[in-house]
Amino acid sequence: MEKISKKNWTLIWILGLAGQLCWNVENAWFNSFVYEKIAPNPSIISWMVGVSATATTFATFFIGTLGDRIGKRKPFIAVGYILWGAFTIFFGVTEFLPINSIFAAGCFVVGLDAIMSFFGSVGYDSAFSAWTTDISNESNRGQIGGAFAAMPVLATIFGSVVSGIIIDAYDFFAFFTLIGSIVSIIGILSIFTLKDAETLRAKKDPMGFWHQFFSVFHFKTVQKNKELFWVFVIMMVYFIGFNVYFPYITIYFVNYLGLDFAMTGMVQGVSLLAAVLLTIPAAKFINRGKNFYVIGGALIINITGLIIISLSDTLLILGLGMLLSGIGYVVILQTLTAWFKNLYPEEQRGQFEGIKQIFFVCIPMIVGPAISNIIISKYGLDGVVNGEEGRIPTEMLFVVAAILTVLTFLPLIPAERIRAMRNRKV
Repeated sequence: MEKISKKNWTLIWILGLAGQLCWNVENAWFNSFVYEKIAPNPSIISWMVGVSATATTFATFFIGTLGDRIGKRKPFIAVGYILWGAFTIFFGVTEFLPINSIFAAGCFVVGLDAIMSFFGSVGYDSAFSAWTTDISNESNRGQIGGAFAAMPVLATIFGSVVSGIIIDAYDFFAFFTLIGSIVSIIGILSIFTLKDAETLRAKKDPMGFWHQFFSVFHFKTVQKNKELFWVFVIMMVYFIGFNVYFPYITIYFVNYLGLDFAMTGMVQGVSLLAAVLLTIPAAKFINRGKNFYVIGGALIINITGLIIISLSDTLLILGLGMLLSGIGYVVILQTLTAWFKNLYPEEQRGQFEGIKQIFFVCIPMIVGPAISNIIISKYGLDGVVNGEEGRIPTEMLFVVAAILTVLTFLPLIPAERIRAMRNRKV
């Protein structure tokens, strides 16, 4: 089987890191921006996360189907990244708009975040992710999964350490402008450097676009891809727990533990660095089909880390908890990425990226923050953030997230059983 070329590996890392850096900005710093500049109100963040998740899911379905029909990913990658960066910059402009009503300001940032997320999904989730599947095969998707798992962590390290320093020194708008500009420039460069896979062919449904669009929603599609849908359910359950705490982790560190943005970045970044190194040995086990044992072990490590974070009263203990939760997250995402990419139907890779988004983004990012909103309202502390009264999240977020993460073992068992049966038939 063909190996991935050095040029394509370079593009995977450049486009992937730029995209994950932009997602990190949205998932972590947009929320902190809202708390600092708009209002310390968890409801705004809950709506922002939920609406943007819906926008990204629709974009992935729509562009994924279109990419499959015309047999191209490159135009969507370029246009998506260019506009993604532009709207990241526009988001920071909301700080300067003369909007006196908190409701109006909340609606504005929710809408702008949804537009930014839409184009992010066009470039990254529907086109770039499908492109990496097009150019890879079963012999190297463990490495692809490792790259996809490492990139969010590396982006978090950069996005936490460097962004914390930039925000402390120059505030949010300068930071959003820097990240947005980088992403747009990389989108422009992709026009001249990236090529679609030679094996990619247009796959048009003769009954039209919308028939092709809705074809993946048939029950027979689930029946034909049982293992794949169980993998998606694993992803959904795990990321519901993940999204209970992750959108608020920087807010928790800054407003509950009393760290500044720079120290928050250092704790998150340094603690996660070692987790990336584990993607290399994990890839060997993944390529051998040891998914059940890799995910099972990673879940235990992840849960342990969340419990330690909830009990932390020193930077050392907090760092240990972040390290363990980071190791679990990285290895789980790496394994799931390789697993579902190996199961995608060749003629519907773009569309199945949309199905993945329902389980990976849409449901978790609606349900998780909704649970967080309830927890913060009931167990949070009253506080003042940048002159505004509001609710500050406490360690209960991590306790509940750990409990929900345990439930990931439930869909893991049938997924492994079907995988084992498939391998015996082969």
